[in-house]
Amino acid sequence: MTQLPRVAIVGSPNVGKSTLFNRLIRQRKAITDSTPGVTRDSVESVCMLDGRSVLVMDTGGYRQQAADRLEEEISRLSFEVGAAAQVILLVVDVGGITSDDMYFMEKMRRFQDKVILVANKVDSEAREPLVWNLLELGFPRVVGVSAAHGRNIEALQREILDVLGDRGEQDYVEREPTVRIAILGKPNTGKSTLSNRLLKTQRSLVAEAPGTTRDVVEGSFVHKGETFQVLDTAGIRRKSRVREPVEYYSVNRALGSIRRSDIVYLLIDAAAGLTEQDKKISAQVMKEGRGIILVLNKWDLLDPIPNRLRSMQDRIAFQFPVLSFAPVVALSARTGYGVGRLLDLTLAVRKQLERRVGTPELNRWLRRWTEEHPLRVRGRTVAVRYAAQVATYPSLFLFFVGRSKDVPPAYERYLVNKIREDLGLGMIPLRVEIRGRD
Repeated sequence: MTQLPRVAIVGSPNVGKSTLFNRLIRQRKAITDSTPGVTRDSVESVCMLDGRSVLVMDTGGYRQQAADRLEEEISRLSFEVGAAAQVILLVVDVGGITSDDMYFMEKMRRFQDKVILVANKVDSEAREPLVWNLLELGFPRVVGVSAAHGRNIEALQREILDVLGDRGEQDYVEREPTVRIAILGKPNTGKSTLSNRLLKTQRSLVAEAPGTTRDVVEGSFVHKGETFQVLDTAGIRRKSRVREPVEYYSVNRALGSIRRSDIVYLLIDAAAGLTEQDKKISAQVMKEGRGIILVLNKWDLLDPIPNRLRSMQDRIAFQFPVLSFAPVVALSARTGYGVGRLLDLTLAVRKQLERRVGTPELNRWLRRWTEEHPLRVRGRTVAVRYAAQVATYPSLFLFFVGRSKDVPPAYERYLVNKIREDLGLGMIPLRVEIRGRD
């Protein structure tokens, strides 16, 4: 698989970069809001331009004078993404050029052979003459568009293809991931640090302040010949603490990433242990029937105590019995400790999630289970007639009896435990339904 030609969208805050990104890829992937500085990480997506595949990359807003370390990192990443791209879409507001715009344009001038100056917010014909005023800035390619309304987007696409020329692979076929991972957890548990560790690059910004990540940042890597797709998500706080619209959309997209994944890494601060918010996140994972691995991050910051991991596993099982099946991994995303074991466990969990037990095999085991522990109701034995696995993600097993009301919850738990023990499905969520003639 060859690397796709990259088209980077760069510019100052609030000039419409994310709106243009969404317009080019034809979906609402990047969060857009009137508040400056919404985009922080580099968000990317493959899109087709006249039958040609390109990788479009949205970036955070560049500032000449950063207010803090986070803004410095956003500006640095924005410049680096642009410098490495084959095409740079340098976006400005056609209504006025700011000092940040001018400073950034001077930094981009060395790359002007691959720069397209995009004058955005040309929302009507009356604003089109403003575009020509920008020709004096010295960039050979200037295109006026309205990202919000789609005006002149086709002309911009033609300019992109013209800059690319013959570079890049035109018959690119995207490799289907073997396993899709979503990294979820409370703010500041190290999700972006783990994502960067897995991808071996700084795709996600890392800062001490919680809430750095807003969009879902995607990337892929290969482990033991298998392709992993990673979704790094925003930290999920309690609903009562979410007041800003941007955070509301970030949290919703983080939760939506559960449905796009096969397995969720629930990152937990090892020092804090499992919290109520972690339980709520894991409940959403269980509801969607996805695999889940509990990742005790920042393990390197704890004092070395014998059997600490075993003790924490027992505590989690006691606090939240419904998650007692979930594997627990001690890890340091910062140093890389435990990452290899995490990935090996991921492949093992994926294998269990995809396993479908044949009906003859399942019913042979059912006869053994009912012989070992018959279903008795009011002193009489009730026959469990038949069983079948009817779905994966989640693994769903149906058991047929004469009257479903005759089966107490304790016997359902017995069947779940036997499925885990005897069928090798001990690390995934399971669902059992009892069907009867009633």
